[in-house]
Amino acid sequence: MKRLVDQGRDGLLTEEERFSPDPHGVLSTFAARHPGSDLLTDLEAHLTKHELQAARRAWPTAHVDPLIQTWVAVGARLAIVTNNSARAVAEYLRDRELFSCFAPHIYGRTAQEMHFLKPHPETLNRALRAMGAAPEASLMIGDSDSDATAARAAGVPFLGYASSVRAALRMRGAGVPERDILGSLEPLLDAVRAAKHP
Repeated sequence: MKRLVDQGRDGLLTEEERFSPDPHGVLSTFAARHPGSDLLTDLEAHLTKHELQAARRAWPTAHVDPLIQTWVAVGARLAIVTNNSARAVAEYLRDRELFSCFAPHIYGRTAQEMHFLKPHPETLNRALRAMGAAPEASLMIGDSDSDATAARAAGVPFLGYASSVRAALRMRGAGVPERDILGSLEPLLDAVRAAKHP
């Protein structure tokens, strides 16, 4: 991670971690090696700062805003389970005027519980408990193999969204059937709209 490189501490990372495009994965393995360290807290805060900046510039996935609004309109209860900072997610949702669709059920990364990052199912299980939702009657939509792994561990049906062939292949590698991977959210939006107006 660049933060460690800037501090001259990149020797704490493996060669693979140094060049990984997945900061959450690197943070998770670093947390396992250095649990509770001040450096880990600093790295998590640094990542949160960048996520807050990115949230202000982020552009939504096509069809996701009306999908969320329509799902809420038909009576679904929604939660977010993420390896990102819950603060960054909340800021993004407020900017999109979608915060009320999820609050208070936004479960994100904390410096104290880095060991619960997905693919660990704990944050997903926490959301299910808080909402009183049965795993088998719920649905997790995710865009990564770690999402799929967490859903399987929690006993929750999974629907993958893959914006690229590479993402789809990673999900297939995590055991997600091809029929359960969407390249667009439009068919799902159409299905929810059909349920609203049968």
